[in-house]
Amino acid sequence: MDEHYDCIVLGTGLKECIISGLLSVEGKKVLHMDRNGYYGGESASLNLNQIFEKFNMGKPTDNLGSSRDYNIDLIPKFILSSGLLVKMLLHTDVTRYLDFKVVDGSYVMPKGGKIQKVPATDTEAATSSLLGFFEKFSAKKFFVFVQEYDEAKPATHQGLNLKQVPMRHVFKKFGLNDESVDFIGHALALHLNDDYLEKPAHDTLVRIRLYAESLARYQKSPYIYPLYGLGELPQAFARLSAIYGGTYMLNKPIEKIAFEDGKVKVTSEGDTVTADFIVADPTYFPDKVKKSGRIIRSICLLSNPIPNSNNAESVQIIIPQKQVGRKSDIYIGEISSSHCVCAKNKYIAIVSTTVETDQPERELEPAYKLLGPIDTKFVSVTDFYEPISDGTSDKAFISTSYDATSHFETTCEDVMDIYKRITGKDLVLTTHPNILKQQEEAAAGHQQ
Repeated sequence: MDEHYDCIVLGTGLKECIISGLLSVEGKKVLHMDRNGYYGGESASLNLNQIFEKFNMGKPTDNLGSSRDYNIDLIPKFILSSGLLVKMLLHTDVTRYLDFKVVDGSYVMPKGGKIQKVPATDTEAATSSLLGFFEKFSAKKFFVFVQEYDEAKPATHQGLNLKQVPMRHVFKKFGLNDESVDFIGHALALHLNDDYLEKPAHDTLVRIRLYAESLARYQKSPYIYPLYGLGELPQAFARLSAIYGGTYMLNKPIEKIAFEDGKVKVTSEGDTVTADFIVADPTYFPDKVKKSGRIIRSICLLSNPIPNSNNAESVQIIIPQKQVGRKSDIYIGEISSSHCVCAKNKYIAIVSTTVETDQPERELEPAYKLLGPIDTKFVSVTDFYEPISDGTSDKAFISTSYDATSHFETTCEDVMDIYKRITGKDLVLTTHPNILKQQEEAAAGHQQ
């Protein structure tokens, strides 16, 4: 195993697998290792027996059905159908390994505690019960402005320098009240907290446009989700890397990592390999990361769909921070047998948020109240880590932990940031020339 690679990747979480796939497609010689015997790392999908074992909860009860019917995500997130992850899947042609199903609905919890469907266009705003009579006119004008907004056409900017003017000023210009600002900022722009209000408006307008474009694709909701769970995603990118020469080794305990003579040396089971640089999740470099928060996730098994969700088989619900007196939002994602992740007539609802007190699970009470009866729940509190440096000096490029959001945009932004730090260039999300070449060769072979 005494060999040199362009890159060694440690950990098979989704971020590491995407980067491994991207670098392999570009012709880099990649070695990908994981101390675990399965793909996905923190973002794996487990069957029923595995999750009971992981949480030390004994054996599953018979009423939950067969273990093999379950693919339970440890870090659940939905995919915006026009978002960055879909662009990465298309860029690498990984879509051929995956099947997706649209999520039935997207809801928000306003004051009063009853969830309501999220309006995302001027037409929906006009009929939404979320908005009062006069507020509907303001919201409709705002959504028309967002839909017409084009960064390259100043005529669509309503006289505002949107790269400088804070978002709070734009909401005020359209006369939107606090309730409307809350659902637009959190359920459409998908901001984690209210910090965005003081930042330039351009980013928030782009985010709302993305939500509306994703919604327009399938009408029911802006989100899609892979059949058999998110564990399929890292495996698909691992397959891509292998096609382009990447080498994978699971069950490899990492005994030593050293930085010598401008190279990275990794020792596993007595063998040492070298590389020009290394990519890893935070667990491999505790001395190169800092803890900047904690995330609580509660995986709840239900026997009924979430009340007031129109009996949806899958749904996302956002509880904006202000509605429950918090600094960050609470997210609920529900999926079911329609996505091949649990037994028939069972539902998986996963609640997540950023921890703000010394009693994390009590912070989830507003979400639990929305779920109805819970059969079983698995609760975890994990530390959120981010790298201390950008990796350009020591050639150790480390990802951040997965945040509490119920979508993949922040995950993909981290991937793109790591890619730029490694290569010095932006990741351009059009189909890669090497992928196009392979597709042409495959089509020519098929015709013969």
